[in-house]
Amino acid sequence: MEKRIELERRARKANQISELNLDNCRSTRIVGLTDEYTALESLSLINVGLTTLKDFPKLPNLKKLELSDNRISSGLNYLTTSSKLQYLNLSGNKIKDLETLKPLKEFKNLSVLDLFNNDATQVENYREKIFKMLPSLNFLDGFDCNDEEVQSDGDDDEEVNGNDSEDEVSGDDDDEEGGDSDESEDGDVSLAEVYNDDLEEDNSDWEEGEGGGEDDEDEDSDIDEADGEANESAASANANEKAAEKPDESQARGKKRKHDG
Repeated sequence: MEKRIELERRARKANQISELNLDNCRSTRIVGLTDEYTALESLSLINVGLTTLKDFPKLPNLKKLELSDNRISSGLNYLTTSSKLQYLNLSGNKIKDLETLKPLKEFKNLSVLDLFNNDATQVENYREKIFKMLPSLNFLDGFDCNDEEVQSDGDDDEEVNGNDSEDEVSGDDDDEEGGDSDESEDGDVSLAEVYNDDLEEDNSDWEEGEGGGEDDEDEDSDIDEADGEANESAASANANEKAAEKPDESQARGKKRKHDG
């Protein structure tokens, strides 16, 4: 337990610590926890294996004490030096009778007490007797004197958290819907807009490039057609020239024959 206390202190002074968790550190008695922890308000000693509270220190500002799942059967009088105690959990211990609980009368501010899984809860009219013994008590084992279940802080926290979460979600939706208007009012341009503008410019350039390609193809086809027509005209001209040359040759041959004759 001493090593665990030093670890939890984290180099802080004892009188600066208001909360201390020593759950599962395994010890049969209190060791290393002294009267120096004057600022301590919450102490948790769940499942430590305590069999006695004899060395429990004087903690004048202690308000919450967790001692569940130990082997405590008596000695609650050692807790009375912490007069401001408001919450005490003794569930899962070895308390067998109501006489063992009488030292709790000294706690004038004790409002919550848990005694689940103790033999003392099997005593006849156990709840009525405990509420009569401890007038300041509001809740015993999670229920008040009228057997109304306690509305835990956790439920309230869930409701609050639920409302907060809805507000956050709606706030996010509002931000998404009104994001453009806020940006236009502030005159700032987001990276997303710049990115989208670049994409649009790239797409437009690409489309123009495609269109230009079609125009080039049309121009190429026109050039091919023109070349074809020029070739055809040239071929016809050559044919005509050849045809014109043939009569001259025939005439020349005729003259030669006459000369020979």
